Amino acid sequence: MIPSSFAQTQAGGVDIGGTWYVGEGLKHGDFFSYSLCHVDYKECTEFEMDMWIKGDIQSGSETKWLAEVIVYDGAKRIVGTMEMGKVAPEPTGGSEELGVYRGAFKSSIAWLSAFATSDGSAGGKGPKEFKSVSWGKIGNIGGEQVIPKALDTISIKSGTWDTVLVSWKTGGSTSDVWIVDDFPFPVKASTLTHVSEGIPPPEYKFELLEYRENVQSSPFEGITSTADEYSALGCDTNIEKSTSIKKPTNNYQYQVYVFYGPEDPVQGCEIGFTIKFISKYDDTEFLNQVQYDFLVVDENLTPTRSLAQEENKNFLYSPSGLASLDFVVKEEPGDAHYVIWIYGLAPQGIVPSAAADYLEITIPIFANDNLPVNTTPVETIPDVTSSAEIPNWIKTNAGWWADGSIDDDSFVGGIQYLIENGIMKIPATSAGSSGGSNEIPDWIKTNAGWWADGSIDDDSFVGGIQYLIENGIMSVS
Repeated sequence: MIPSSFAQTQAGGVDIGGTWYVGEGLKHGDFFSYSLCHVDYKECTEFEMDMWIKGDIQSGSETKWLAEVIVYDGAKRIVGTMEMGKVAPEPTGGSEELGVYRGAFKSSIAWLSAFATSDGSAGGKGPKEFKSVSWGKIGNIGGEQVIPKALDTISIKSGTWDTVLVSWKTGGSTSDVWIVDDFPFPVKASTLTHVSEGIPPPEYKFELLEYRENVQSSPFEGITSTADEYSALGCDTNIEKSTSIKKPTNNYQYQVYVFYGPEDPVQGCEIGFTIKFISKYDDTEFLNQVQYDFLVVDENLTPTRSLAQEENKNFLYSPSGLASLDFVVKEEPGDAHYVIWIYGLAPQGIVPSAAADYLEITIPIFANDNLPVNTTPVETIPDVTSSAEIPNWIKTNAGWWADGSIDDDSFVGGIQYLIENGIMKIPATSAGSSGGSNEIPDWIKTNAGWWADGSIDDDSFVGGIQYLIENGIMSVS
């Protein structure tokens, strides 16, 4: 029986024979699918990388692996090739458009090749024994030994694996990578960056989603890059974020410095934003652990689109205060009202203690004559009125409103969004006026908190909303 990782000590080495190196057993026809993020790419924003080992390629006197690769990054597909070394399967070339993703792969999935390679001669690292007390030392200041720490059976999306857990510490925090004997790449990782104080953000994370052997023909046949589709629509695919806006938020709690491009965004094409969250007291001080969302709103500041919701998240998160966003312009030609909504500063999973604040930006959107008539842009626009599922960000807002983290107007705006878009059905009510104070009763806030954590169902909560409408506290057009 394989012992649990919890039964192992912190001493290096595990009681199992054999050696391992990055690329062990790699062969033609192998197919890998990974979910992956790296701190150097959008602060560890997750993407999917699928890779098929097509065969060999000659580069001068060196024979390398040639892999076909497709990356799914949000609404984008990037298709290309990647060349990898034979001694250590680190990316050494390939399609230019995959450059940033190759870098993330090299610094995460292939990172242990800094210690374990197939060839130990001529100063090479060579295969590493599982029984070894150490595979080497981390180069960071204060870095400790990279050690085989434990035998661990894990279940991930690609299946159940008997693994060796390899760990190291930087800045007092432990990073973990799970490897499998005779398998080319680690199957899972969760690592942290080195920080001198505070909560360390992730350096990289990945998980093997699928593995197949002996795939004889390209699994990517017929799949094209979205960049090609954008080009066919006449879109600018070489976006420069040259337009800048620097303003305080509505309630002067933060400063926000925004760069976006292209200068004249076109419906159905991409637009890119770089957002700097800055202290209101110091222009040079970035804010950390920013929980925010990027919204499209109407003239009444009611959200009609949420980028967090489109990623199935309650909020977007920037650990460093420097965020990068790319998305397809779905808005109609004319002035688009974008809002950077800042929930507050807090680690992921913890509700910010400060009240929310926001910055509204109006950007003219230009028509695209190349868009097919009566069709949506490249990315299919979700029809919010066709689903009865309430977005997660609404329930999050309800919970935050219940404990006082956001104000009444922010909460009411979310409820109006549900009603006006047909997601929440309110039975016929007669709007009235209480003739007294319009303050929302405490029991409504209690209901909101219970609804947010699942203690009461939607119908019970709707009863409270009806009360607000019938007594003139909330009005819905």
